[in-house]
Amino acid sequence: MSEHSNLSEKRMTFLIFVCGEGLGHTGRCISLASELQNSGHNVFIGAYGYSRKLIEESGYSVEEIPQELRLSGKKGSLDLKSSIVSTARTISISNLSSVRKLVEKTKPDFVISDGYYNGIIAAQHKKVPVSIIVNQSSMQDFFKNKGFLIGIAGSVVRKFYTWIYKKVDIIFVPDFKPPFTICASNLSFPENVKDKIEFSGPVLRKKYDEVVPIDGLKRPHVLCSIGGFGYRLQIFKKLLEAAKMDSNINYTLIGGPDLDYSLLEDVPENVEVRRLIPDPFPYYRSVDLVICTGGHGTITESLSYGLPVISFPDHSHNEQENNAQFIEDNEYGRRLSYSVTPGELLQVIKTLINDERYRSNASVLKEQAVLSYGPEYIRKRLVAYSSSVSRSIC
Repeated sequence: MSEHSNLSEKRMTFLIFVCGEGLGHTGRCISLASELQNSGHNVFIGAYGYSRKLIEESGYSVEEIPQELRLSGKKGSLDLKSSIVSTARTISISNLSSVRKLVEKTKPDFVISDGYYNGIIAAQHKKVPVSIIVNQSSMQDFFKNKGFLIGIAGSVVRKFYTWIYKKVDIIFVPDFKPPFTICASNLSFPENVKDKIEFSGPVLRKKYDEVVPIDGLKRPHVLCSIGGFGYRLQIFKKLLEAAKMDSNINYTLIGGPDLDYSLLEDVPENVEVRRLIPDPFPYYRSVDLVICTGGHGTITESLSYGLPVISFPDHSHNEQENNAQFIEDNEYGRRLSYSVTPGELLQVIKTLINDERYRSNASVLKEQAVLSYGPEYIRKRLVAYSSSVSRSIC
């Protein structure tokens, strides 16, 4: 049992559904699984693709579930039309049926969905209490000013999300409470569900003081976690060029399984390229700076460890652009575009490493993360909610 254990809690069974589009969903669910298991509860996880592999690499058993969201892009931009078409093709009765069978098989007391909506529908069908973890609900920005047909699709999506929020029992925002909420610009809920919304604090896999730094990692050191989408390859290439300009700065690059590593030519000695790092937290304890996209998960983890961030949001991906702008506006780091030159990138890296102002600002969020540990908050809240429902039925 961990320090979070509570032997007085009734043993429950939880089923966690994970959206595999982005590492943020996956990291949060690994964190929750650990918290729940260490407190004596049974945990089942449904995931797919890279997300499933990462969860398995972290030591958890995972059931395969159908992919329901497919993102595509090119040249640093999210292709919304292509993503909508690809996602629509995944919608089927058989997919929902397979998810429903997983609910029947595991018999959970509570379903937790991190961005996976078939799981919510299946839980509702089986009358199982369900919570959703969400850091993006302002969907109208995705579809704004993108043409008539995209607008129609946006209207349908908004109605679906509104229906989902009404159906779930609790809505967890895995972020700092205002005014420190990273994803604040991405949140917009119907008035009639606002009493369900709770800010849990960052849902981190490990607390800062539980992590041992990497011994002997050369400093200064930059961790670059961009993910495996092929259209982000140009960021890696520019970073390699920047690394060649100053051999005193060291880098670890994580690309994910979908990146064509053969295209990363002439890697300098001060750069280590990694395909997969199941546990990035020892790096967070050891590096000076993180370079990532605009995804909520990596940004939250980095800032919770007091690290300045360089964010490369995908163009036209409103959620990522808003997160990156939050970093820029509050001087937790910098927002950069795919068009940045290697020389400009190196200059920003040097600034964030050497200017104490950025680290000082990020340290404020590090202190907030210590005060509001999301996994523990969510566990206690779900157990309390389940107990209250049981009492009301009796």
